[in-house]
Amino acid sequence: MSEELKRVGAAFKTKRKELNFSLKEVENSTSIRSSYLEAIEEGMIDQHISGVYAIGFMKQYANFLGIDIDSMIRDNPQAFRMPTEKHDFSYGIGTLEMRGSMGGGVKWLPNVLWAGAAAILLVIAWYLAKFLGIL
Repeated sequence: MSEELKRVGAAFKTKRKELNFSLKEVENSTSIRSSYLEAIEEGMIDQHISGVYAIGFMKQYANFLGIDIDSMIRDNPQAFRMPTEKHDFSYGIGTLEMRGSMGGGVKWLPNVLWAGAAAILLVIAWYLAKFLGIL
């Protein structure tokens, strides 16, 4: 683990605490799992996921916190040179994979019900307008 990566992580943690955000709030806003956010803040993100994802997550996290990522990369180039070894990637919040929940495949039903209700209201409005002589 590089000292630069620890320094960058500390900067993320300090800024997050200045803004009074919890890791869960950042996770909900960025769709980056809190375990990865913690790894970034501890300077250990390179041990959890591949370099491309790590850099992407760090850039997204910096953008969310309002940190100038370009100057951070200029000041700490070693922190953004990740090894190219492969890591497994776990999908987190905001991904498109199907979850194993009971209602996972029935998400269209509420939309059909709303569309049916809207159609019924339009038919009623048409008959009412015809009855009152508006049409």
